[in-house]
This record gives sequence, C-alpha cells and structure tokens, in this order.
Amino acid sequence: MSWRGTFKIAWRSWAAGAVGLAVTGCGNGVSPENPPAIQDRVSLTAFSGAGACTELEQYLEDNAVRMMRTQIEAERDNVPSWGWWGGGLFGRGGIDDFAAPSAGAGAEKTAAPKDYTTTNTQVAGVDEADFVKNDGTRIFVLSGDKLYASLSWPATNLSLQGKVQIEGYPREMFLADDSQVVVFSSIWQALPLSAADGVQCKGLDCGYYYANSVKVTVVDAKDLGALKVAAEYYLPGSYTNSRRVGDSVRVVMSDGLNFPPAVQWWPQGNLGSSCWGWGSECKPEDKKTRDAAFDNLIKTNEALIRGTSLAQWLPAGRLVKDGKTTMLPPDCSAFSKVNAPVRMGQLSVATLNLKNPGTISRTNVLAETGEVYASAKNLYVATRHWWWWPAPGQKDVTYIHKFDISQPDTAKYVASGTAPGSILDQFSMDENDQGYFRMATTLTRRVIDTAHPDNWFGQIETSNQVTVLAESKGVLEVVGQSEELGKGERLQSSRFVGDKGYLVTFRNTDPLFTFDLKDPRHPVKVGELKVPGFSSYIHPVGDGTLLTIGTYVPEDMPNWQGRRIQLSLFDVSNMAAPKLTHTTTLGDASSYSEAQWEHKAFNYFAAKKLLAVPFSDWSWGGGNGDYWSAFVSDLRVFSVDPVTGFQALGRVGMSDLYKVHNYWGWSYYWQPAVRRSVMADDFVYAISDAGIRVAHIGALGSPLATVQFDRYDNSY
Repeated sequence: MSWRGTFKIAWRSWAAGAVGLAVTGCGNGVSPENPPAIQDRVSLTAFSGAGACTELEQYLEDNAVRMMRTQIEAERDNVPSWGWWGGGLFGRGGIDDFAAPSAGAGAEKTAAPKDYTTTNTQVAGVDEADFVKNDGTRIFVLSGDKLYASLSWPATNLSLQGKVQIEGYPREMFLADDSQVVVFSSIWQALPLSAADGVQCKGLDCGYYYANSVKVTVVDAKDLGALKVAAEYYLPGSYTNSRRVGDSVRVVMSDGLNFPPAVQWWPQGNLGSSCWGWGSECKPEDKKTRDAAFDNLIKTNEALIRGTSLAQWLPAGRLVKDGKTTMLPPDCSAFSKVNAPVRMGQLSVATLNLKNPGTISRTNVLAETGEVYASAKNLYVATRHWWWWPAPGQKDVTYIHKFDISQPDTAKYVASGTAPGSILDQFSMDENDQGYFRMATTLTRRVIDTAHPDNWFGQIETSNQVTVLAESKGVLEVVGQSEELGKGERLQSSRFVGDKGYLVTFRNTDPLFTFDLKDPRHPVKVGELKVPGFSSYIHPVGDGTLLTIGTYVPEDMPNWQGRRIQLSLFDVSNMAAPKLTHTTTLGDASSYSEAQWEHKAFNYFAAKKLLAVPFSDWSWGGGNGDYWSAFVSDLRVFSVDPVTGFQALGRVGMSDLYKVHNYWGWSYYWQPAVRRSVMADDFVYAISDAGIRVAHIGALGSPLATVQFDRYDNSY
C-alpha cells in the first residue's frame, strides 16, 4: 500500500475510534493535576474463572466512563486534553481501460528458476504479508478489488491465468507452500453497535472509508485458471500487521472502545448565552448553566454506557466455509488487562493454522496496538505510554508485550516490559538467538522552557539509545542500556545483525553509529561516521557491508531543493571506523521511491548482486499540458559491488500502462505507478496496480511480455 493509502486508512481508523476525543483549545494553559505515571513493571492480568465475562464487561464499562468523563470535563473546563492522542506529536506513526487478457485454462506449474527473490523480510523464515507474492513460477497481485494470478516462468511466457474478486478493500496477503493464498481485506459489516442505516458506501469505499472489520479470505490457488475461495473469516476490528511461520498465520488487529452510537460529546442547545452567531451583542455563557449542561451530559452518557451488553462491546466473528456460517464469539478468558496507563483499545493476535482451517483463535489485550516484530518463536507488540500531558517532566516510554507463537494453533501471552523512549518502526526491535530483546529508541523529554517562563508547553529534548531486555518470571526486565547519543536528533533507521547493531540519526548530517552487542548487559557504541543526509533503510550485505537507501541532504543546502534519493554502501568490517565507500543519487528534489519508507519495495537479489527500487518523479515542464503525462514512474536496476560500487543497468518503464488512465483513473486504492519487483535468474519483473512487465537484465528497455490488469472503476 502507498503512503497515501496508509495515511488515509490510519486517519479514518483513528477518527472512528476517537469521536469527540479531539484536542481542545489551549488558551488558558491549564495543565491536568495528575498525569498518569509510567509503569516500570508492566504486566497483564487475564480475566478468568466463572465470572470472567461479568468482570470483563465491568472493566470495559468503567474505562469507557473514565474516558468519556475525562474528555467532557476537559471540554467543560477548557483544559488541553492531549492525553487522548495515544501517540506522540513527533516521529513516524507507529504515524494509497485496459481489459485484462482472458484467463486461460489452468496452467501447470513449471520448473522454477535457479534463483529468485521473494518479499524482503526482516527475519529469515518469518514471512511478512504484502500485496505481491511469488514463488518463482507464479506471481500473485492484489489490485483494486481483485486477486490476480499470473504464470511468470519461463519469463517469455508471462501471462494472466486467473482472477477472483475479494470483498472489501484488499490490503495484503500470504502465499503458503500448499498454494493457499491468504488475503486480508478491510470491510464494513453491520455490527451490534453499528448505525447500519447511516452508512453509505460503495465498492472499495466500504472497506476503505468505513471499515470496521477484517476479512481473512483463504483462496485455493492450485489451479491458476480456477481460483476458488475455500474459507472466509470475518473478525471485528482493524488490520494492523501479520506474520507467517510455516502453516501458522498470525494476524495482529486493533479496535477502539466501541462507544454506543447515542453517546454525545457536547451538550445540545444554548449554554446560557443570549445569542448565537455573528453580528450581535452577546452575553457570555453562564457558568452555572454551562456546568449543569455538561454534568447532565456525563450522567446521560454513563447510563448509555452502563446499559451496553458485552455482545455489543465485543461483537462476534464468523466463519463461512462450504456454504455454512459458524459464529465465532469472543472468549472472555482470552482477554487480559494491562496495569500500565495506555489508551484503551483492543489488541488482538489472531492465529489461523492452515492445516486446521476450521478454527481461528484470538489472544486479546485491552490496550492500543503498535509496531510488530516477530521471530520464529515469539511475537512482540510495542505500545506507547498514554500520551504526555502538557506539563514539564513528561517523557516517552514504550510498553512491550511478548507472545509465544511456537504452537501452531494459538499465541500465548508470556511477558511485558517497559523501555525508555519511542521506536521508529519494526527494525527498531530484534530478538537474538539467546532470547534477548534489543530496542533502538529516541528518548523524548519535555522540560521547562527557562528562556520563556510563560511557555506552558515547555521544550522538547531528544537523544537516542539502545536498550536490552530479558524475560524473567513474566516480566521483560531491562538488563542493559547504551549511552545516550545523537542529542537533538531523532532515529531515522536501525538494524540489528547478530551481535552487532547499527543506528542512524539525523538533524543536518547522518551519524551512523555501530554497536557491539556481544554482552547484552553492556551494549557499547563502537564507532561513528557522519555524512550528509540520512539512511532510512539499512540492508546487510555480507558480514562487513551495509547497503542503504535514504535521502541526500547537502550540508551547505539543507533545504528541500538540494535533496536527492541516495543509495549508499558502508564498510563496517572495522566497527570502530565505519566508512562510506560508495554512493549514487537518483532524480532530483521532487523524486521519491517507496523503498525509502517501505522495506518491501527494496529488492536486493543477492545471487546476482542486483538491486531494484521503484522510482517516481514529475517532469517539470514535461508532458502535453496534462499533469499525468509528465509523471514518471519506473523500476530502476543497479549492480551492487562492495569494491566497485553502483552501476546503473537501466530501467523498466510502464508509462504506457498508467498514463492513458489520466488523472481520473487514479485513486488512493488504484495507483498504477511501479511499486514492487521480482527478479528471477536474468529477468526483472516490474509490478504495479496496472500490471506486470518483464525484461531481460541485459535489455531492460525492451520488455519481453506484459500482463495488464483491469482498471478499478468506483463509479458504480
């Protein structure tokens, strides 16, 4: 998914779960009296026993009342209510008519190429979902509302074999070893608390703007020409992330606290003032009348909340298989509450065992979700401390929940812990072979602004650190921490490789820090290298070389006009003295590549020492008076050698597939720009929502074959 799609879905999801929880005005600078304290020994407590469901319902209602009262009282008293934002103000958020050839008869699987690339993942053996999957001879792509299956080998025989429509807004998928494709889509469905009559949606909008559930569609793809839906799971909540180890698929989901639709966040009518609108003399609101209106609203809302049943708070899922529907009610004993002050929500780890397709289990934590990391044995979810209050002394903290995923049918909660600062992305986390959990974080503190005493917000100070945690009796204890480094800067990328670690921070230059992690109790910064710009993704190439993509920012011109996409090679064989050995830049200041922020778009083919990255730009003054005819998007291919550096081998262009669609053919969920690639032996495949194109590495500008997908039409 593109950044546009990710942002819009995140925004819609947040808005749906935070109705009325917006930031209020900050005119009087009043601060809350009791900011929630950081919990140093965070833990989960399961709801268990005969009264588990009663206790769970009571807990949900008590917290819903607390959230409602806090927000409305803040509105009443004009207090900044930033505590409800659930995420920091800084950093990325753990902040998108060609007719396709007719489907042929089921093509038999042919011999695979000797070497080929698959999805770029963080941990070997742990697959990550994406909208493109392949196994060397077949390429599956989610485009618009369809799953397309193409025969891709031999390369000259590239051809579309079949397609099937997926309900809702397809997001990502897995391709399992036995030709099962597991697709995750966002959908809207009528739930107990849904205002069904008030939702107007069509096509992908039902899963894009109005999604309230995740649909897991299992497709039998043994016969490419006859794709068959084998099972459909409907699970209330929002898709966050997923991992697959063998036949076990783990889906991390989130959901807000589903307030009754009748709950109001502002009193109705006149709050004691003598007029409305502009252009007349107005008497200020009467405080007594205003307070009474807010108090009555709180009382009415609490009655609505207390009258809501558990089935309405936690709607059941369902399984549709072989024409039969089986309800999947929540298991109260599978829910746990956290003792840390995190914003209320529902974090779920759902497990689907493809060898046992009739069931799906869910392990639930009553807290918001965040970034996900998984090894072959354990899955970790990082959640931020309930966001700061506008008072000096507050700081960022991350809570980590660990789940055992060694059993194929379930995820078992193991332990929780606390680490200072906030992570950037999944690469900020790593588990080594001994079970130690390493984190790279940016430490953000709010301090008093001594130069401006009236500044109630204070000032923000940042630095960065590596923290190591170890499990001990149900707690992830901090056992080691590095020195703080990069003061005034923020983390831009990180990577842990065995007993070594690499961090990149940025302000105007790019300090690359190297770490020795052999002793988990004493992580040590070994070396530092400063170069212009910064790396946003780090890819290990061999034992002593790092291949990175990022942004070049000249020191003498730190504004945007001097920026470029930059590929770099670093020699880290001597950790104490890392060296920048080779760089090359792409495009100009307006150019961008999805690989800069999405590692799945970064495709390094180790067998051939080749790198492919999608590239987009807009040609200023180009085109024929039409915006999109001046738009450039292709796949750039480079040879990469630690000794000789980068050599541009050419590009695979697909302009003829997307320019004809013009402005009106583009949308957040149908973007025909090149976004992914596959490499197999001496062939390169460029992939977009518009189709797939293949070329020989020696003649990238002369395509051998092209598959065209349907343009998604949302006009109905």
